[in-house]
Amino acid sequence: MTSLDDTPPRAVVPANVNEPDRIAFGLTFRQLGIIGGAGLAGLGGYRAFGQLLPPVVWLVVGVVVFAAAIVVALGRRDGLPLDVWLRHGITLARSPRTLAPGAARASTVAVVAGAPVVPAPLRSPVTAISPAGVLTCEGGGRVLIACGTTNIHLRTGDEQGALLDGFGRFLNSLTGPAQIVVAAQRHDLTGYAQTVVDRASRLPHPALQAAAADHGRFLLDLDSRRDPLRRQVLAVVTGEHAADAAVRALSGLGVEAAVLDGPAVASALANAVDPFSPAVSGPRAVPGTPITLRSMS
Repeated sequence: MTSLDDTPPRAVVPANVNEPDRIAFGLTFRQLGIIGGAGLAGLGGYRAFGQLLPPVVWLVVGVVVFAAAIVVALGRRDGLPLDVWLRHGITLARSPRTLAPGAARASTVAVVAGAPVVPAPLRSPVTAISPAGVLTCEGGGRVLIACGTTNIHLRTGDEQGALLDGFGRFLNSLTGPAQIVVAAQRHDLTGYAQTVVDRASRLPHPALQAAAADHGRFLLDLDSRRDPLRRQVLAVVTGEHAADAAVRALSGLGVEAAVLDGPAVASALANAVDPFSPAVSGPRAVPGTPITLRSMS
């Protein structure tokens, strides 16, 4: 017989538990700071230089500045708040354009005293990729593991502690250098929409065909109106034995993990080098492997 004390406690956890707190008017502290700061700056400018321009001009300028502050405070771009996105853009614009250190060849560029050092071509530390997916980097083998994610914020305290302990055991089991790479890239939905439309005629009922066609149109509309993103999580470990142990440890945490083969590793490296270009569909040939089949699309 079960007593009331043995009943586990239950609580309703909201879906937006990870959202920042709303301070006033449905706005966060960051949003209030942006809008309030723009308002205070405009008021200070009007009090200091109000006699230099007519009131109508000040009113127009104030409306434009206030509207811009609202857009910056509430807008989002590429999954980031607009003010954070703009700050990153300004930082990138002010960064030096020298991306790879080195020296040019003496046969092509004359050596002049006081001349700046010309960057050399950027050489990847990866020198080979085997068909099994092992990278040869700095004389050692590296293995890439595609990982899923798990939500720790919606777990209980004991579950969170167990997950953190398991992740700590995974880190302690590593016998060499490791790296976890998390990247967010734009996800093109046109290919999925075209596949749905092409296969809609195979469905046995006209209602299912109409629903599939409507879903394809929905995907195209979502791709044109929104900016869908996909998240890629890769774990890079040293050696195949470490990769097998890492897959077992991550699977024990409820995270889907799989070792990438050679074509998948080549595709992941190509996307990392040029993340703003759309990903090429299908596997990529491993360097040094002859291409024996060509897909006509």
